[in-house]
Amino acid sequence: MQSVMNLKIKFRESFRPFAPAVLEERVGEWFDLDRPSPYMLLVADVRQDRRIPLTPDQERLFGIDLLKVPRSTIPAVTHVDHSARIQTADRETNPRYHALIAEFERRTGCPVLVNTSFNVRGEPIVCTPEDAYRCFRRTDMDYLVAGERAPGEA
Repeated sequence: MQSVMNLKIKFRESFRPFAPAVLEERVGEWFDLDRPSPYMLLVADVRQDRRIPLTPDQERLFGIDLLKVPRSTIPAVTHVDHSARIQTADRETNPRYHALIAEFERRTGCPVLVNTSFNVRGEPIVCTPEDAYRCFRRTDMDYLVAGERAPGEA
């Protein structure tokens, strides 16, 4: 996912990681972090039990080949040193984002989404629905979802 998003959407180097957005109440189950991080100011390691050990053949890899080896069960947001710059989603202060991640967890068993700015390299961040549509059309994104309803709302 990391490579696909970097190459098809962000148009940047394929090895650059993304940040995780995780339900605040579940952050300690996935990362070595015991506090909220709503503004992506904290970096923490992916928990040991979520990491994927390197095989002997993988340990011999170097450079870009080593970067392509998944480091955890959430590889798109795991840096090569097993760290991640975390954003937590709180039910009270960010209910719609929390509901989105909770619905993803309900469907997949994972309360972590990839988080990145909505822009491509060299362009400003999307600010309007028109910006979003233009950005969508200039990339190879599969879908663009926009609207007022949060997951589970009627």
